[in-house]
Amino acid sequence: MKTYNPYIVAAAATIGGMLFGFDVSSISAFVDNEQYREYFNYPSDVEQGLITAVMSGGSFMGSIISGRLSDKLGRKSAVQTGAIVWMVGSVVQCTVLSMTQLIIGRMISGFAIGICSSQVPVYIAELSPKNIRGRLVGTFQWAITWGVMLMFYISYACTFLSGPKSFRIAWGLQMLPGILLLSFMAFFPESPRWLATKDRWEEATNVIAHIQGGGDLEHPLVADEMQEIRQVVMIDRMSADVTILDLFSRGTRLRTFVGVSTQIWQQLTGINTMMYYVVYIFAMAGYTGNTGLISSSVQYLINVIMTVPALVGIDNWGRRRLLILGALVMSVFLTMVGGLMGYYGHYVDSLNGNTEIRWYVPDRFAAQAIILFNYLFVSTFAMTWGPGAWIYVSEIFPLKQRALANGLTASSNWATNFILAFVVPIMLKNFQWRTFMVFAFFCLAMALHVYFMFPETKGRTLEEIDILWEQNIAPWNTATLDLSALARARGRVEKSDDEDSDDEGVGVARDVQIVASTDPFEITTTTGVSHPLERHHATGSSENLLD
Repeated sequence: MKTYNPYIVAAAATIGGMLFGFDVSSISAFVDNEQYREYFNYPSDVEQGLITAVMSGGSFMGSIISGRLSDKLGRKSAVQTGAIVWMVGSVVQCTVLSMTQLIIGRMISGFAIGICSSQVPVYIAELSPKNIRGRLVGTFQWAITWGVMLMFYISYACTFLSGPKSFRIAWGLQMLPGILLLSFMAFFPESPRWLATKDRWEEATNVIAHIQGGGDLEHPLVADEMQEIRQVVMIDRMSADVTILDLFSRGTRLRTFVGVSTQIWQQLTGINTMMYYVVYIFAMAGYTGNTGLISSSVQYLINVIMTVPALVGIDNWGRRRLLILGALVMSVFLTMVGGLMGYYGHYVDSLNGNTEIRWYVPDRFAAQAIILFNYLFVSTFAMTWGPGAWIYVSEIFPLKQRALANGLTASSNWATNFILAFVVPIMLKNFQWRTFMVFAFFCLAMALHVYFMFPETKGRTLEEIDILWEQNIAPWNTATLDLSALARARGRVEKSDDEDSDDEGVGVARDVQIVASTDPFEITTTTGVSHPLERHHATGSSENLLD
């Protein structure tokens, strides 16, 4: 028996995000723990950086292959494969005997995260109604925050156990979300858009009918969405099989650049620096031992709670506004953290015997302010770039490229994560408070990038978003632009003689296709039929866009 409720499907599928969260805090609670440090012979900053970063390295590889895996097996089967690989990695980690085994186990788990992090958002986006797509895809980020928080508290509880069983038990419990994900996915439908690419039109229509029309195959919304899907499939079949190089071809490279940079920018906010090495940061502010762990855990709780407003409001606020404002505010808070640390702190050779920490803030008022701004930074990320980045990249690519492109963009996230996880402990040791100033600068840069290059995608079907890119409209004009005229013009082309087509269910004449026009608001077909639209003024108003 299948479950089609998009909220239930999204809630269960985003357990794939929980895998990522579990992995993040499975290390952060132990990096300053004496039992962990003694068992692994007191890892140096380079060794600890490698232990942390290798998960991202595995995720990079998993993301790269996930697109092909998803296109071949289906979105659903790709996610289930990731769940199985995750359980294998958890077994390797919980039986750890050496640092080498820990590194191998984290790499295997990272491979699973790479698959799930790139394909779960695609799966949800392709199943979701357009009016709630943002919040549903955003639940992926919310699941990450839950995973981070739950695993941190599990790990914290395990630190009271003696010997290596403290971290072995914690790492063994990571199998639970993998088991749940594998089990729940069995009750959900496959992506209707993937089914359409395999000419399984009856199944695709049935899925859309359950999601959009309560099971009514004749519902107007079902007919409209299936028409758009048929149009996209027809255009895709005019192209050869998609490769990575095609993502950088003319007409596509801008989308690819925006998608890749979105994922890179999300990491360059510095959020995972705060997550992986939060114990180090709080120790610099004078919070050590259990006090430091409990204070650190508050930001994980904040991360969970403050993601909720984004899930509720992102389909009303829009993507551009959310990302720009979030980047600017995070830059302010990071500057305050670094500035207070630099002004009130001083260099030390070690802190509580840990030579990897070389900075200390003795002033209690300054230390409390640092913690406050750290919490505010995490709150801002949770409401903006946390869910916003995953939502945006899941929307902007055409159907034929979506799985492969999301694999590529996710791999850029993990590559950046790998680099940062490796170098941040070295930066905190050698550059101390200046580390936060570097990330503050990145936040300013990403705000400018979003303004000049990221079109608004809120409230549009995935097929309308294709038109938005094809027409090369200035991003700052896209929020209020009415694309219905363009979509209707495109639909009129698609309706040509169904009986002349051999493609069952596609209904497209071979001699009709949409081609580019020198006028960005004119749709021209190979039959010579032209649909001129009045030019859209620079103000971004849609009032004068006519049939």
